[in-house]
This record gives sequence, structure tokens and C-alpha cells, in this order.
Amino acid sequence: MDHEGMQANRRLWDQWAKLHVNSEMYAHEDFLRGRNSLNALEMGEVGDVKGKTLLHLQCHFGHDTLSWARLGAAVTGMDFSPEAVKIARQTADELNLPARFICCNLYDLPDHLDETFDVVFTSYGVLTWLPDLREWARIAARFVKPGGTFYMAEFHPFSMVFNDEAAQVELRYPYFNEGAVVLPIQGSYADRQADVQGTTYEWAYPMGEVLTALIDAGLRIQFVREFPFTCYQAFP
Repeated sequence: MDHEGMQANRRLWDQWAKLHVNSEMYAHEDFLRGRNSLNALEMGEVGDVKGKTLLHLQCHFGHDTLSWARLGAAVTGMDFSPEAVKIARQTADELNLPARFICCNLYDLPDHLDETFDVVFTSYGVLTWLPDLREWARIAARFVKPGGTFYMAEFHPFSMVFNDEAAQVELRYPYFNEGAVVLPIQGSYADRQADVQGTTYEWAYPMGEVLTALIDAGLRIQFVREFPFTCYQAFP
């Protein structure tokens, strides 16, 4: 699958990768000096990964992937942005961390990878870029080793309905899936003033649709937890 919206998104993420690696938000130099980019939430819920195999879906330029490697996992990351994967590979080489990075559309990953993993991981802002949620769930489940775990930390879908550019709280986006929302973009979430322009195609998925897709893909839901906080400044 190579939806026209995903092609537009990939062009934008190529620009964002080059911007983000130099941004204050991602603190790449601190990462090179040893900072772990993972939050206590996902580290605590995934648990000890030492000696385990881990597949990171939609990994951007690999900070979290390589943080799992620093914690002892044998990691594979995938992302559809060639620029992001190039940075991830360069970072792994610079840090002398064993890691494999695959550049492909998520929906084509089974054509590039034929193994299963103890942990399949994905986090924060991934679902909105996917035009087919049910196929995503089937692919995620396909890579989980028997007895293994799929883990996702994600922004609450209700938090995504609000205008993230307005000074006051106001509704802007759909909660239920109404097809692609096409948006002009200036800058990025890491630097709103950056000289980057493009168009995004994004999709909304309510909580029930996400859980049902994972169940239908054959995964057994062990827990769903909601929290009254998020991991970055989502609104002005």
C-alpha cells in the first residue's frame, strides 16, 4: 500500500527528520552523551528487555529504538522516511550500538522482514499517519513471537480533537474516523517557526476502533491504561 497521502506525509517527514535531529525537543547531542529518550511510563510497562528481541514500528530517527538497545534489547527499527533511517543508522554507528533499521512503508514491512520478536513496540503519535488501522493491527500482531508482547503508548484520541494552535481550547478535528483530514503544515511540532512547508494526511481513530482492530488481529488485550497527562506540551 502506498496511499497518496502517505507519499505526501513521507516527503514532509523527510524534511522533519533533518529539522528534528537539530531541535531542542529531541536534544540529539544529549542523546549522544547517554540520555535515554524513553519515558518512565513505557519502560515500566514493557519491563526488562535485556536479552530480548524488539521491533520498533514507525521509529523516526531511532532515539527510542537505540534507548531500548542501551537497555539490552536486540533492536530492529522501521520507518518510511529515508532521511530518518539514514540518521538512525548514523547514530547507531556513532554510538557503536548494534541495531538494524529498515526503510519501508509500514504496510510493506512483511516483504522486508520475516521473523518474530519478543516485543513489538510503537509510541506517541503513530496512529494518525495510518490510512488502514485494521491492516496495521494485523501487521503488528504478525511480528509478535508466541508468548511475546505488543506494546503501544499513544496520545489519547480524545485529546486529538482540539485545536493545537489556538490560544483557547476549541474543537477542530473529528473523534471518529471520517477519512483523511488534509492539512497545510508550516514548521513542525518540534519547532513551529521552522522553515518547513508541506501537507499532511491524517486519520482519526477512536479508542474502541483501536482496541477492536487489535483483538481482531488475534492479540489478547492484557491492560488499557489512561492517564491525566501527556509527554509533551500539546497545546499553547
